[in-house]
Amino acid sequence: MAYIPSHALAGLRNYRYKGVDKSILSNYVLNPFWTWFVTLWPTWVAPNVITLSGLAIVLFNFASLSYYDPTYLTEKGGATGPPNWLYFTWGIGLFMYQTLDAIDGKQARRTGMQGPLGEMFDHGCDALNTTVEVVLAAYALNLGRSWWTFGSQVATLANFYLTTWEEYHTGQIYLSVFSGPVEGILMIVTIFMITGFYGPSFWDQKILTFTRLENVEWIASRVPNLAINTSFMIFAGVGLGFNIVTSYINVFIARRASGGPVVKPLLYLLPFPVSVLLHVAWLNHPTLRNSDIINSPAFVPFLCAWGLQFAHVVGQMILAHITSQPFPLWDSMYIWTIVGAIDANMPILFGRPPLIQHNPENTEKFVFVVLAVAFVTYARFVVLVISDITNYLGIACLTVRKKDARGVWRSALPPKSSEKRV
Repeated sequence: MAYIPSHALAGLRNYRYKGVDKSILSNYVLNPFWTWFVTLWPTWVAPNVITLSGLAIVLFNFASLSYYDPTYLTEKGGATGPPNWLYFTWGIGLFMYQTLDAIDGKQARRTGMQGPLGEMFDHGCDALNTTVEVVLAAYALNLGRSWWTFGSQVATLANFYLTTWEEYHTGQIYLSVFSGPVEGILMIVTIFMITGFYGPSFWDQKILTFTRLENVEWIASRVPNLAINTSFMIFAGVGLGFNIVTSYINVFIARRASGGPVVKPLLYLLPFPVSVLLHVAWLNHPTLRNSDIINSPAFVPFLCAWGLQFAHVVGQMILAHITSQPFPLWDSMYIWTIVGAIDANMPILFGRPPLIQHNPENTEKFVFVVLAVAFVTYARFVVLVISDITNYLGIACLTVRKKDARGVWRSALPPKSSEKRV
């Protein structure tokens, strides 16, 4: 089955990337650095290779966690984790990912390879990186296997879904004064660096005690003295609320300007909270309170399976945007979450034990099956979409080439005079 219907392929030629970046840090600090850094790359390097290199770096970071703590044994206040120097590599790796993710578009313009394929490739890698960084950041914050880690996954994926939803309805990407791809990533880099210096237990300190504000009676009597990592999670929740409001304002303005409905787009947000509720129901296993997913080595695979499912969902949203197709309200990957949630709650729904997850071992096996299916499904999506786009537009994915009118592959590099003007 093709993901792009034949009648929608023509929309690929009409696609044009549009973006608004209001970040002061991005415009005045990082962008000059990115503009210089892209010149270090030869013009024969395809922009998607740069994007893929960034993803490879963060996947290596994830692999290093798997090496030092293969079963994710460290829980809050629990076992000793990896050596502190490893957190520095995570911070450096994430900063390199941000840099490479920022310059791939610049490289595309240098090589004449800008287009819808780059949009799909870039956002696909971003979707995968989102879950990887949730796992690593929660580990560095000493949250361990907990509902706080699950909550951070919810908030992070929600922001990504919101941004994709906003782009679909406005036709462009908005980066606010404080955005996830810029300030959010740098905040996580800072977390990794602090953890490298002081260790994960640093984040268990009470925030008022650490800041010495507990000595200020007016503050101490009104503000709860929460752990620093818990306070960070609450801050992330407030940030999500702010992003929801600002994203809808942008959609409202764009839809009103185009004469379209301003309330209907809100309905397209519903699939995400529904999927969150399904995952909560699945995690809240009523018959295995002491051996549920959160308290087992299956917790990280559970998050990864959800991350791959999510990448498939937003991938189809982005594909609908660049091909001018209807917004996808349903994705086949939801089926596995529905099955997991219903089976886990069979005692409540039907008064009988789960058919599949009736013991901890089966629960873990089922989670790994869902992870495998999600991986294969998303890999298939990536291969088919890349094949459809490259074949229709006559371009290559990982090399700087295009097909001429006779179907012969030729370099897509602009003339040297054009390169000098970049």
